[in-house]
Amino acid sequence: MQAQKEEEDEVSVEEYVARCSFTGNDNDQLSFSSGDVLLVHAKMSSEWWWAELRGIKGYVPASYLLQGAEEDDEDPWQHKEYFGSYGTLRLHLEMLSDKSRTEAYRQVILSNSASLRNKVVMDLGCGTGIISLFCAQLSEPSEVYAVEASSMAEYTRQLVKQNGCEELITVLQGRAEEIELPEQVDILVSEWMGNCLLFECMVESVLLARDRWLKEGGVMWPSSAALSLVPCQADSYYAETMAFWEQPYGLDFTPLQPLAQQEFFTKPKFSHVIEPEDCLTAPCDVLQLDMYTLQVKDLEEIKGHFHFCVEKSGVFHGFSAWFKVQFESLQRGEAPVELDTGPNSEPPHWKQTLFMLDRPVSVHAKEAISGSISLRRNPVWRRHMTVTLHWNVGEGTSNCQVGTKSFPMWR
Repeated sequence: MQAQKEEEDEVSVEEYVARCSFTGNDNDQLSFSSGDVLLVHAKMSSEWWWAELRGIKGYVPASYLLQGAEEDDEDPWQHKEYFGSYGTLRLHLEMLSDKSRTEAYRQVILSNSASLRNKVVMDLGCGTGIISLFCAQLSEPSEVYAVEASSMAEYTRQLVKQNGCEELITVLQGRAEEIELPEQVDILVSEWMGNCLLFECMVESVLLARDRWLKEGGVMWPSSAALSLVPCQADSYYAETMAFWEQPYGLDFTPLQPLAQQEFFTKPKFSHVIEPEDCLTAPCDVLQLDMYTLQVKDLEEIKGHFHFCVEKSGVFHGFSAWFKVQFESLQRGEAPVELDTGPNSEPPHWKQTLFMLDRPVSVHAKEAISGSISLRRNPVWRRHMTVTLHWNVGEGTSNCQVGTKSFPMWR
């Protein structure tokens, strides 16, 4: 990235405070610690600003900065924004249209219908109530508590009545941390997963509800979850965002490539669709969560390691991540239902998440790619997190290449 601004309007300089620490990925990014006072010279985009700290200038992520005391009272959970988005139909249309996701939950209820008879169920974050309605229509529970914090709850009550299930389903509007139930539940079901599994951290509410309302010996759906990772090629995306600038319309636009790298490669690409042939190796599960033993404190930082063996020569553009969850059967000996959001399954609404390297690396068959991944929650904005990848290619050889990159994931 062109890290110099020859002319700056000093009149426009604004003072900001770092709400949390940031470590730059390259020489153009400015590292700082929580509480540092930075001078912002230019707001290059909504995401990256040009700032100064102790005489050193560089690009900084705008969302890490706070101007004076203006936002001191802002909710670190962003409840208004978060639940507000679920009070509109756009997200619910996207989720209900996702057949692989919705049919997986339907299959869980259907395959366990006999065992659900006379059971008490909590559907946490029920949205339009689709899972609660599955429970009421496909099994015979004694009670279903459909819990929804957004304003959609009012419409969910109408849908429950419209489908003749008001005798079985009680809709409760409120957050998991605030609601009161008249009894504990046998089953806690929730569709809490986000991009890269943990983004937006709804899982914390699920764990708090589990500890408060699930009976001893009760069942969690999903029962387990895993984050999968694979080194991949991303030829089309690289061509669209980086190679494009080499000679558009016969002109040399390569000075814009560092800016393109900063804009397109410093954050994850959500809703990426990776084709199976783009995988350079077999994927592996880098993180595994047991929903019965996972604790809220564990969510602050979760780490995993990987070791891949390249199966075919190609260009290593980055890593692609997705998740899978399993729903244990209530019937002894029966296989669990699995929802897999990877490239060998029908694309769900999450699709996959792409993490691009700054520069592609040529790899060869049988070469090793090893390293680690960490998912760290933002210490201030609790629904946000940073994914950090450490990797080396060809470890132990003369051509070994090592890299580290952090990707902030913000709403």
